Amino acid sequence: MPATVADLAAFDEIIDVRSPGEFAEDHVPGAINLPVLDDAERERVGTLYKQVSSFEAKKVGAALVSRNIAQHLDTWFADKPKSYRRLVYCWRGGSRSGSLTHILQKVGFAAMQLDGGYKAYRRHVVAELAQLPALFSYRVVSGPTGSGKSRLLQALADQGAQVLDLEALAAHRGSLLGALPDHPQPSHKSFYSTVGFALSRFDPTRPVFVESESKKVGALRVPDALITAMRASRCLRLEVPLAARIRLLTEDYVHFLHDPETIKRQLGFLTELRGSETIAEWEALVNREAWAELVTALLEQHYDPTYLRSLSRNYAPSANDLTFRTEDVSSTGLQQLAREILSAA
Repeated sequence: MPATVADLAAFDEIIDVRSPGEFAEDHVPGAINLPVLDDAERERVGTLYKQVSSFEAKKVGAALVSRNIAQHLDTWFADKPKSYRRLVYCWRGGSRSGSLTHILQKVGFAAMQLDGGYKAYRRHVVAELAQLPALFSYRVVSGPTGSGKSRLLQALADQGAQVLDLEALAAHRGSLLGALPDHPQPSHKSFYSTVGFALSRFDPTRPVFVESESKKVGALRVPDALITAMRASRCLRLEVPLAARIRLLTEDYVHFLHDPETIKRQLGFLTELRGSETIAEWEALVNREAWAELVTALLEQHYDPTYLRSLSRNYAPSANDLTFRTEDVSSTGLQQLAREILSAA
């Protein structure tokens, strides 16, 4: 019998046989991609199916699938043990995954096919993200830009805390200049997969530490049930002096120092909000490479007012909140702060 999504954890290896393009958009976390049709081959077979006949498409597809499976047997499976339990899936749990599963079983490998394929997995993720977030108690780390919230989450993780780093999963720092160099954001589906996978591994009896995100991290939307749970949770409010925040931001955004045109292009998106005169003043600081002055101006004139308005609206102060003050946002300082937080929160 085929395996179901509920059985995923029982397998030693999960094999996604879809094309590389399909795999890149989203896949079961931890799965490897052994395509039985690459992107061009899949398009070719699909065109034959639509324009000629299903028989011609199946005939050509079978030949291509057979060659690709033979290559995988010669390479990936050549030294794999018989007992290693494998789960194989494709888009719907049809012929692509069925072909590889059938051959692996005939060879003698322990292999099963995922019932419903990726589509069943995707439905499972959506259903889980509607209910999982409500099972946990969150500690929302808040503080103005440059307070070291992301670094603190890592320090908390180093101390053994349960941490959900949404910005790391979204590959974005969550601000106008938050895009990571040479690291595009994942697809929306992939982001949901990794968020769901992270939540599924947490212990509901222990708190989960998360940053005070808005509804979107870059271009990606945080699952509704998660953002609702976060906004109803206890906040850990960081107070860090301006000078320390400027130093931290200069370190974290050092890549922009070598790309002033990108900075100016991004700042241009704020013209309607901040006015052309203010944008021109910021661009002048970029041209002079006056980075500390630029960061100060951006914090005081844009980021801090924007963040404080968002915080008061989405994470309003509560009697249960805790406040932590520090001037040391170095690795050592944040490890110490993490210990203090864990002892208090």
